[in-house]
Amino acid sequence: MQPIQNIIFDLGGIFIDINYGATRDAFINLGVNDFDEWFTQSHANPLFEQLETGTIAPDDFYSELRKQTGIGATDDQIRDAWNAMLGKFAPERLEWLDKIKDKYRIFLFSNTNQIHHESFSAGYAAMSGGRNFDDFFIKAYYSHTLGVRKPYPDSFRRLCMAEELDPAVTLFIDDTPKNIAGAQEAGLQTILLQPPATVLELSL
Repeated sequence: MQPIQNIIFDLGGIFIDINYGATRDAFINLGVNDFDEWFTQSHANPLFEQLETGTIAPDDFYSELRKQTGIGATDDQIRDAWNAMLGKFAPERLEWLDKIKDKYRIFLFSNTNQIHHESFSAGYAAMSGGRNFDDFFIKAYYSHTLGVRKPYPDSFRRLCMAEELDPAVTLFIDDTPKNIAGAQEAGLQTILLQPPATVLELSL
């Protein structure tokens, strides 16, 4: 195994706490009783896949979700239910991140969407005096702007090609086994980091 030169980090579960159950419960309260068939940590149905690859705008997503589920929820209610999973950034992990970038070339690759991106970006700006979270990284890649999401191996290949990264000396850190498997198929070194473990416990 070659020495690491680059690190690609996931976001949710790594630097910001995620509670998938909160979104599940919120959608059940709106009448989507089979929400686990729509979205989980490791699964997105075609509509949510569209949202997270940027091929459907939020307003169209809200309308299509109402159409497909038959619920009468407003845009704001759907947005709030979808955002319910988003927790807060962990300051001690961000301090660690600020130090690790002096040792490696670091990047972010997150499965996300315009709705979540607007919410967590505003949350970080509010806690940091207006700073941009993306500034921690050489570049932050988000699935809804990249046009492809994890765990597809091509998503990792596309990122490595864009940044001229050698997968053999690039480490990917994520909390979802399927994403780790996709990165390994693309030739990256990997660490599966699941709660209660955090980046603070890594020897890098």
